[in-house]
Amino acid sequence: MPPSLPIRRVVLYKHGVGYFERRGRVTGSDTLHFDFKARDMNDVLKSMTVLDLSGGSVSAVSYDSTKPLEQLLEEATIRIPDSGSLTALLGQIKGARVRVRVGREQQVEGVIVGLESLPVAQGETAVHRPFLTLLVGASLRTFDLLDVAELTFLDDTVRKDLEFYLATVLSSYKKDTKRLSVLTAGEGERELFVSYVLEAPVWKTSYRILLDEEQKPLLQGWAVVDNTGDEDWEDVDLALIAGLPVSFVHDLYNPRYMKRPVVEVRTEAAAAPVIPEEGFAAEEEVAEEPMMDMARIAPAASAPAPMMKTFGAARGGGGPGGMREARERSAGVKTLTKEVGDLFEYRVDHPVTVHRNQSALVPILHRPFEGRRVLLYNRATREKNPMACIELKNTTGLTLEGGPVTVTEADTYVGEAMLDTMKPDDKRFVPFAVELGCVVSVDDRTDEGPVRKAVVNRGVLTVEFYNFRRTHYTVRNKAKRAQTLYLEHPRTGWQLEDGQEPDETTDNFWRFKRELAAGASEDFSVTEYSGGYRTYYLSDTGLDEVSFFLSSRFIDERVAQGLREVIAVRERVSRLDEDERRLEQEREKLFKDQERIRANIETLKSGASQRELAERFVTKLNEQEDRLEAIARELERVVREKREAQDEVNRKLQALSFTADLGTPPAPKGRG
Repeated sequence: MPPSLPIRRVVLYKHGVGYFERRGRVTGSDTLHFDFKARDMNDVLKSMTVLDLSGGSVSAVSYDSTKPLEQLLEEATIRIPDSGSLTALLGQIKGARVRVRVGREQQVEGVIVGLESLPVAQGETAVHRPFLTLLVGASLRTFDLLDVAELTFLDDTVRKDLEFYLATVLSSYKKDTKRLSVLTAGEGERELFVSYVLEAPVWKTSYRILLDEEQKPLLQGWAVVDNTGDEDWEDVDLALIAGLPVSFVHDLYNPRYMKRPVVEVRTEAAAAPVIPEEGFAAEEEVAEEPMMDMARIAPAASAPAPMMKTFGAARGGGGPGGMREARERSAGVKTLTKEVGDLFEYRVDHPVTVHRNQSALVPILHRPFEGRRVLLYNRATREKNPMACIELKNTTGLTLEGGPVTVTEADTYVGEAMLDTMKPDDKRFVPFAVELGCVVSVDDRTDEGPVRKAVVNRGVLTVEFYNFRRTHYTVRNKAKRAQTLYLEHPRTGWQLEDGQEPDETTDNFWRFKRELAAGASEDFSVTEYSGGYRTYYLSDTGLDEVSFFLSSRFIDERVAQGLREVIAVRERVSRLDEDERRLEQEREKLFKDQERIRANIETLKSGASQRELAERFVTKLNEQEDRLEAIARELERVVREKREAQDEVNRKLQALSFTADLGTPPAPKGRG
């Protein structure tokens, strides 16, 4: 039997891998066998480390091929059917040297000649039995195969072929399993170390918080680990790593082939020799990265803390004193912790056993912490009631991985929550229940504040003002005890009015702390302001708007007079626009009349009366041509004057400049 190399250390990570260490004793040139699932072979080949800790060496590591079973069996020189396996095997290895033991004493060495079935008398009948014929020296000897107690193969080739065939057939029983063999070399008994990384379920955490009015609250932490492998973890050193180191899958198991070009030899002429070109620089040698020996990492110890013996609240004496007594009687949880770069390690100081395809809860924490019961109101979470929370400060000295929390108070389950990952001294609110004994009503109102500034520049009047949003909270504490309420008000880009300062600020909320007396009500308002703008284009302003701007002190009398002049010039532009439109309409009408007259002239025939009518049409056309020339001159004048008037409007507007400070902005407060 090959030596066993049991699992001694397991390190589980949060990104779906596990680090495994095996240690054991080997003797001489023992070969170790490990079975892995096919999907794990890439991780094993990428990460496996094999060390002989006693001066020996590892000569090679071999593993099963990716060929199908049928193809592997075709390569074997031996075939063994399901029935008649012994006679079929001996019939295939004629010429092999063997040693047979017949009965208890007689041993004979010879060469297999063959098998034959001979009749043997049994009473009145004859039974055919197999007989093995051997060439012993210069003579042939026949033995009843049923009398042969032992048969030893003396040819190494035959023995290895048989072992290969049997190992291949055995591997077929687990089609998803691949065998990896470590070949060692050395003398005497030695210690061997093997480590590798495999895909593994993510370890999980869950917590219990025990509230007690007379003592500090207690935090108990458990790690949930899953052994989905085919091997038990017997008394292993278990460590749990929080963090996200880089990990990936790379295909090293499947053979990789490169397509080569096909070159044909020309037979009609001799091939000229190929002379390689000279290289200008040698290829850079790739330095192998040193592999970190995780077995050498020695976690630093932290002070032990008490551990609860049971999952739920301990019942003792039938009252609140039972919880306190159970806390005092609890066994110790000695979890060793340390920082490993950006990672955090929990190491259980006692051996852990998890059988194959089973899971286990492992205690990793049992310590008191600074915290108290408070209320947290967030309108988006629940509009009418706040949440009962634990104001938890991580004074355990450990990094707390995120997970579910079960809360008990006075020996009673009171709710559940989710805990985010917390570094030492971090502070969190852990909401676990709705506080129905406290009711909150909210009233919103938005008002537009006075204008604080007006600016005239480049023909645009910009008015700056402030919008005020007032949120009024009414809180009624119907409980018979005083309570502390943290009210979360959303941050939406507005600023707090002067005089209001939040007790805490988060990324998205201001928190205001209120002390609520028993059975009392309290009103609380949050006032915010935000800047707003209105824009007026002065080129479109009328006299009524000028009067409004002047009365509102957006402009002064000088700017108002300039705007009146602009309006007057703009009115002149409007009159010139009307003249231009009237002249263009008259010109268009004359063009159409001339087309009609020319068409009539074309239809007239010769004769005295026809000539008189044609002359009259020609005279009319001459008069219209004179009017068209006059219209063209008038249009030219109108367009010129309109352009000059529009330029004058633009110059006057660009010349207007004014700034009015009409108020003092509120002082911003509570910026996070």
